[in-house]
Amino acid sequence: MTSYETLLTEIIGDHLLKVTLNRPEVGNAKNTRMGQDLLALWTSLIDDPGDIRCIILTGAGERIFCAGGDLKQRKDLTPKQWQHQHELFERGRDALLECPVPVIAAINGHAYAGGLETVLVCDFAYAVSTARFALTEVTIGIMPGGGGTQTLSRVVGERRAKEIILTGKPFSARQALDWGILNRVCEPGTLMDEVLETARTISDNAPLSVRQAKKSIHQGLQMDLRRGLMFEIEAYNRLVDTEDRREGVLAFNEKRKPMFKGR
Repeated sequence: MTSYETLLTEIIGDHLLKVTLNRPEVGNAKNTRMGQDLLALWTSLIDDPGDIRCIILTGAGERIFCAGGDLKQRKDLTPKQWQHQHELFERGRDALLECPVPVIAAINGHAYAGGLETVLVCDFAYAVSTARFALTEVTIGIMPGGGGTQTLSRVVGERRAKEIILTGKPFSARQALDWGILNRVCEPGTLMDEVLETARTISDNAPLSVRQAKKSIHQGLQMDLRRGLMFEIEAYNRLVDTEDRREGVLAFNEKRKPMFKGR
């Protein structure tokens, strides 16, 4: 893997990629360099994920997943520089959304502002029970601009999203679970083991099938039901003439574990 200034990347086994936001001294806050690194990483995975079948995104340290934008850097930016930096963050968000490989957020601590927006763009999320969440932008004179007004509303509903965004107040991991932001709350010390178990389960499945299913869910939700069903069958039909489909059916009939190759 490419080396990054603000990210740690680790290949686990043959098919898992762990990505760690690595600025713990500032709560893993996003500065311009991290924006560039994330854009480069997600773009490279869109271009060619290789043997990677699942990605885990987490933060360095045990207290904060990501505190959002780096306000110490931002205090000296001109409006034009601020907007230029934010456009970089937007491109990184869009690239994460387009990543063909499933991305699980492993939330090791608090996720505020752009940190929570990143969580909402991942495919799903596990968090430690001590984590807290908030979209705090209105408390400093801006508003969520990393997708929060759109992604949060789609997850928790319009009225709950308005309460969270307009108050800027933090909420707990248990609330995040109840509202559908999280899939699982883990006790401290067990988070990565539980995430790895799920990631390995995904990576054992047919990688082309997983990618097509992810694409069908994501794109279909942007359509009405009839168009979504049409998109689904198009995605399905692309799997019929693959080696993995033939291997999967053969393995089922031979009562053995399939050996998927992504072809």
